[in-house]
Amino acid sequence: MTGSHDHTHSDHSHSDHSHDHGEVERWKHDGVRVIPGDQLDPNVPSTAGMDRKAAINFARVGAQKLWAGTVTIKPDAKTGAHHHGHLESIIYVVKGKARMRWGEQLQFTAEANPGDFIFIPPYVPHQEINASPDQVLECVLVRSDGQAVAINLDIEPVEKPETVLWIDPVHRDPAEAK
Repeated sequence: MTGSHDHTHSDHSHSDHSHDHGEVERWKHDGVRVIPGDQLDPNVPSTAGMDRKAAINFARVGAQKLWAGTVTIKPDAKTGAHHHGHLESIIYVVKGKARMRWGEQLQFTAEANPGDFIFIPPYVPHQEINASPDQVLECVLVRSDGQAVAINLDIEPVEKPETVLWIDPVHRDPAEAK
């Protein structure tokens, strides 16, 4: 890691017994939480062919500003067109190939592989698709609020969406490199 993190703890002696027992107990039970992967909450709205599970939310750990969980998507399964209101969403692809379609007519598409992140801004109509006909897609989901906002949309998608490459000041269009 780069950067400087100078954490001086000399004023917090471990032998200092001025902390009351209540504060110690509060940190013990309201501090860091580890949620075992085999104990995620399956009581999450899901689409056919998809298995969503909550790890971090208000009900489970008291999270005020985040929701995190997993989704396992069967081969060739996809959501309907939807958006998540004011929420920002992140999808991290663990296994498989994800295809995203987005836009007013789902006219744009991009694919993501294991290790890739997908960012979905607020109110963007989109559709999540397992791009593999025979492999399960496994992802980690994070949303910017503990709310479960999903607004389904009645969209007539274009037949052939335009592929969009990730292009920014660092990552140029491969076609321009020729």
